[in-house]
Amino acid sequence: MPVELNEDQIQIRNMIQRFVEKEIVPVASELEHADAYPHEIVEKMKELGLFGSLIPTDHGGMGLDITSYALIIEEISKGWMSIAGILNSHVIMAYDVSQSGPEEIKRKYLMQMATGEKRGGIMLTEPNCGSDLQAIRTTAVKYGDFYILNGVKTFATNARWGNTFLVLAKTDPAALPPYRGISLFVAEKPGPLGGSGGDGFTVSRDIGKLGYKGLKTCEVALENFRVPAENLVGGVEGKGFGQIMSGLEVGRINVAARAVGVAQAAFLESIRYAQQRDAFGKPIIKHQAIQFKLADMATRIEAARLLTYSAAAMKDRGERCDLEAGMAKLFASEACQWIVTEAMVIHGAYGYADEFNLERYYRDAPLMVIGEGTNEIQRMIIARGLLEQYKI
Repeated sequence: MPVELNEDQIQIRNMIQRFVEKEIVPVASELEHADAYPHEIVEKMKELGLFGSLIPTDHGGMGLDITSYALIIEEISKGWMSIAGILNSHVIMAYDVSQSGPEEIKRKYLMQMATGEKRGGIMLTEPNCGSDLQAIRTTAVKYGDFYILNGVKTFATNARWGNTFLVLAKTDPAALPPYRGISLFVAEKPGPLGGSGGDGFTVSRDIGKLGYKGLKTCEVALENFRVPAENLVGGVEGKGFGQIMSGLEVGRINVAARAVGVAQAAFLESIRYAQQRDAFGKPIIKHQAIQFKLADMATRIEAARLLTYSAAAMKDRGERCDLEAGMAKLFASEACQWIVTEAMVIHGAYGYADEFNLERYYRDAPLMVIGEGTNEIQRMIIARGLLEQYKI
């Protein structure tokens, strides 16, 4: 890997590689096809401190940089991309709380988020609102020491097996432009893990999906749901849109790293298979058509990885990186989708069989094109950034 890593990052990567090989790879296919939540893997992740990856050490976390986090996600995604989803939504939540405060909310939640005792994700998307977050309809009205939330959130990752979430809601529906009226709250789901909630917070259904199995993606109904006023992230209304956008920069780097991991897994299986499979009297890797495919796959993976770690390095330096994170997510996700398709071609009929991992990669790859803002949205962000950068 030509990306320059420091000694700590190399050690983290090696640790995660061992964890993936021991704990994830042996069970990934079985859990995937059963659509079963990976409880034992989650417990191991808690022991490793991964839920506190980006939480500062003074609040009980690992205090890692974004680059190290991207390394973790890439390696986990080589084993099973769904595990990266369990981690990422939670990490975005913890990151936004740690970055935005206030101190009271940090003391209240970050230590338990770091251990995984409090874990979950972000609730942004609604049935009639995906990429255009300013169009959300969920409202939050303050009554004394509480806010009352009403609305429906969908495609909420970890809603079934999580207990703590960031919820985006409108505290001023009449604000113009609309983003000025959006706020972010920490909301705790009542009841046990795996349950449907209660007291106005209801996990109404699990959404069936093509891929991204194991973790649960849900629809959540909020009906007169009470959230303590102190759980307003940042302590001031109207700041939620900017707060979640900062978290989504991390999320887009995460998706790019996931795409690199899945693409790398598909490539490695392809190059191994091509050396073992004979056709027309020789291993298929001796055929130029296969060699060209492998060369293009490896080149796109390397380009995607470099874009991903470049965006992560910018975020680590405290620089705005919406353009770079968008480029990384756009290129890496589309490269991944192309690579897994080519890998399936190399495997022939076996690539279509569910006893091989290729069909899982093929089902998971489209999510990276859609998730954390569709690639059409990424192109809009990139174009807008370029216009600012090259304004004449």
